[in-house]
Amino acid sequence: MDSQVDGVSVHSVEHGTGPPLVALHGAGVDHREIEAAVEAVVPDVGLRRVYPDLPGMGRSTAEALASNDDVVTLLAGFVEQLAEEPVLLLGHSYGAYLARGLAARRPDLVRGLALVCPLGERAGQVPEHQVVRQDDDAHDELAPEQRPGFDEYFVVRTRTTARRYRDHVVPGTTLVDEAALERVFAGWSIDLGGYDGPTLIVAGRRDSTVGYADAAGLLGDHPNATLAIVDDAGHALVHERPEVFGALLREWIDRARLSH
Repeated sequence: MDSQVDGVSVHSVEHGTGPPLVALHGAGVDHREIEAAVEAVVPDVGLRRVYPDLPGMGRSTAEALASNDDVVTLLAGFVEQLAEEPVLLLGHSYGAYLARGLAARRPDLVRGLALVCPLGERAGQVPEHQVVRQDDDAHDELAPEQRPGFDEYFVVRTRTTARRYRDHVVPGTTLVDEAALERVFAGWSIDLGGYDGPTLIVAGRRDSTVGYADAAGLLGDHPNATLAIVDDAGHALVHERPEVFGALLREWIDRARLSH
């Protein structure tokens, strides 16, 4: 479906009914990546799962948006239109950065906050890109031109993770408005503040994109947070360790529901 929020067209897909869960994808892809990751593990607990394309990605536009602060304002408007109750808010990578901004600015809209491999204000300390598993036949699932991107993103390289990359990550990379993202990212900083609702912070020990140290440092801003640093996982943690991601997601959902 497509929603108009302050002159910007926001495309989203949704599944199920019940209290809303809004999941925000990372930069350079579209909703299909986080949708695939969450739908593979989300418990059957009666949630309305909503996956928007972020501005300038997928089928969402970015007219008149000049900063990440503008994107946070847009997301607040989207959530207000979406439901008459606070939402569970999950973000992966860049999506987690925006989710932190929204929760800090409008905690009244957020029932619980999940930050997965969160991107921060600036690049912090990151480990070297270290492959955890490389199956001989993993690349058989990929076209030759897809293999470098897969190798750069994943540290667990199996046929399963290759299919997830091919089917749910790659398609969104072709639908990016590069000029719009350059404009928005030029105004990178947003007011992050803190959030004291039920929070989940998850990072990959092998994440060579954003690392894990900065994620651990978020505990001070989130007094009701569970923190998990997952070994043998990188920035693609949601695909590489779905069983761990699913267990943490269920625990967070239960905590958020009990808090209201």
